[in-house]
Amino acid sequence: MDERGNILTGSISEKLFIPIGGVRQGMFIKSKNINNPVLLYVHGGPVFPNYFLIDKYNPGLEDYFTVCYWEQRGGGLSYSRDVTIQSMNLNQLVTDAIEVTNYLRKRFGKERIYMIAHSGGSPIALLAASREPQLYSAYIAMAQITKQTESERINYKYLLEQYTLAGNQKKVEELKKYNVLESDSSIILFYNSVIRDKYMHELGIGTMHNMKSIFSGVFIPVWTCRAYTLSEKIKIWKSKFFFRPKTNLIKEILLSDFTKEVQRLDIPIYFFSGKYDLTVNINLAKDYFNKIEAPVKGFYTFDKSAHSPLFEEPKKVIEVIEKDVLNNTCNLADKN
Repeated sequence: MDERGNILTGSISEKLFIPIGGVRQGMFIKSKNINNPVLLYVHGGPVFPNYFLIDKYNPGLEDYFTVCYWEQRGGGLSYSRDVTIQSMNLNQLVTDAIEVTNYLRKRFGKERIYMIAHSGGSPIALLAASREPQLYSAYIAMAQITKQTESERINYKYLLEQYTLAGNQKKVEELKKYNVLESDSSIILFYNSVIRDKYMHELGIGTMHNMKSIFSGVFIPVWTCRAYTLSEKIKIWKSKFFFRPKTNLIKEILLSDFTKEVQRLDIPIYFFSGKYDLTVNINLAKDYFNKIEAPVKGFYTFDKSAHSPLFEEPKKVIEVIEKDVLNNTCNLADKN
């Protein structure tokens, strides 16, 4: 709609469900002009959709693209009893992403589409682009996961250091319950713990640099998002707390080294990382970026952001998309 609430000619705003990978999966498709290039948004988590943040912050992707906000199997709109625990693996999610891509290509008459992924969705998108590069115009990675066990250890040490310096012995003792520095299994336990997210947000290294509380920053926006029905909102949390922990998906992503799995992409790539991001360490993302081969590539540091530049610095993100991504250039990228 325009500023007066009138429906724009050629626009689209849908919530739909289609069969993907043998199960019913949901997505939102939105655009101010359906003739624009198509963009597949692969959310993080994994399997924890963040369309509620798109709805809250309205970063402006739909001004330039027809955007598909696909919700991965087992999460949000795509949570159902038909989704088996056995199907919740990285290979299946990559296959799903490619199937969604082909649905969008066929529906909107595009030979190639763009793809953006956030955090836990980035391994899915990275592998999809590696397997089927001919389907994509470019890949935008926001908080690209590389070697997440190493990232978690860096994060854990930072939390310990900060709370030790602050003299907060209670939180130091809570952290020391997890043997993160020596045990991969402890990393998985710590990743799924309540204190990880809580402490990271308190220190400004979580979802957003200025988001100090998961409750006010994530929990409340889910419940107030009008795009979901009440039952769909309940499914978001049922998946996160009761279904996803039963799967091996988190373990699979945490223990993988994607720097070895994908060493070249045959399409332009753009890495967006927040200066304060310790959820997915910016330095590890930069190291990977420096090694991966691509015909065009740019790394962009967002100085006011932690884990979510799209919501923290949307104007800069859109400027990069408009001037670099859509022109297959990297003129605005970091110079070193």
